Amino acid sequence: MRVLQLGLFLALASGFAAISIYITGLSDPFVYPGFRLTDEDTEALLSLHNTFQKCVAYWRVLFPCTTYKAVALCMNVTVSTLYASFRSYIPSVGSLNNSTELLLLSYMQSANGLGLKATRGTDYCQTTINFPSDTIPKWKDPKTGELEALSFDFNLCEAVASWEQVRNSTTILTKEFIDSLPNGWEEYAWRRINKGIQLNRCENKTLCMEKLSLVLPETPPYFPRQFGRCAVIGNSGDLLKTKFGNEIDGYEVVIRENGAPIENYTDYVGRKSTFRLLNRGSAKALDKVVELDEQRKEVLIVKTTIHDIMNKMIREVPIKNPVYLMLGASFGSAAKGTGLKALEFALSMCDSVDMYGFTVDPGYKEWTRYFSESRQGHTPLHGRAYYQMMECLGLIKIHSPMRADPNRIVKWVPSHYIIRAARIASEKLLRRVGGGSEDPLAVCSIIRKQVKRNLNAVSKLRKAALDHLRYVKRTTMYPLEHSPGHGSLCTVPTD
Repeated sequence: MRVLQLGLFLALASGFAAISIYITGLSDPFVYPGFRLTDEDTEALLSLHNTFQKCVAYWRVLFPCTTYKAVALCMNVTVSTLYASFRSYIPSVGSLNNSTELLLLSYMQSANGLGLKATRGTDYCQTTINFPSDTIPKWKDPKTGELEALSFDFNLCEAVASWEQVRNSTTILTKEFIDSLPNGWEEYAWRRINKGIQLNRCENKTLCMEKLSLVLPETPPYFPRQFGRCAVIGNSGDLLKTKFGNEIDGYEVVIRENGAPIENYTDYVGRKSTFRLLNRGSAKALDKVVELDEQRKEVLIVKTTIHDIMNKMIREVPIKNPVYLMLGASFGSAAKGTGLKALEFALSMCDSVDMYGFTVDPGYKEWTRYFSESRQGHTPLHGRAYYQMMECLGLIKIHSPMRADPNRIVKWVPSHYIIRAARIASEKLLRRVGGGSEDPLAVCSIIRKQVKRNLNAVSKLRKAALDHLRYVKRTTMYPLEHSPGHGSLCTVPTD
């Protein structure tokens, strides 16, 4: 009987302990199997949020907006609305008069620029970016008919962890990647080919290889940190408001999108074009895209699949430009589109990335293109908020008519130390592969031997790229799309 009583007591104790652990786990969202956020982790995430909020909120005014009333006019809002907005940032500001105006103008001149505001969510990761209440949205959801919102939720932990992975990865699809994937040809390759289902999951591997051969290099043609300063050029009509042409041509690398022309717009968009990122529609008109390149040296990066039409053009036109497929990371509910993929591609191989023609300044009324009628498929406010988030995480620098000073410094960007510490904490919270590790190779969920590299090409890389190769022990990292824990496929040297 005593044995039974003891057994019952132990069972009840175990049950209560399990319930206690379960309740504790629910009440503390930062308790996970194997680790808990340290004080340093929480401090890093709080510091990230604090600097991020200041960076988003701070405005900057440039010529011709040199008085408080002119600022309101430039932003297409009333003076009272502008003043009320500043009161939300600086509650101590008194009534609107000459001295207050000077104070606010001084405050604006020292800051960043889109007139948005960021607030922290209920945990260490969530942030909400809000537009001024008098912003007039134009884009309607084609399914619901609802206008685009003025408030967007983002996950800073996800952003910091994902973009750090991008900066260490190659974003070009290679034969090495497909060969290294478990069942890569049967389970993956056919998805990158138009009519892929009809290829019966690449059971006819010869046919699949033939269709991909024109766009599938053996090994990555580009490396992380290969280039210094890069510019990504969007297609916004805002480009016609400021002559950025000479400034854009001063970058080492210029990346353009789809069928955006250069001729007749060089004062505004420059002449140089190193890469061009293409969506499905532009890839089908590959011959027309190539005609946009006066030098015939553009590298064409297709973000979707290879089409029979495109394949035929490459062979028969013939198209001499290098053409590759993009292997991209997954950004969940982030702003979609070719623009984000172009930034991803740039960040995977450049030290710094500047963007032009992506956004519209405060006072936005409708989305426009610099070379044609506007398209209806965009969600410009969502994109504008996401790109502001990227700038205030130190990933990019935005150039626009109201922020046209080439020497503009983005204020309150989190330091490299804060970003690094926040990235470690974020990987823990998100349960990323290798979360919290200082080892850059901890993210490798699949490891394979490398195909032999062109050592001559590698030896000619700039110092920053060679330093990075040494840091990752000459490993090549490929992001695994939609994989649990966002791991990477890594190929390591054979020696």
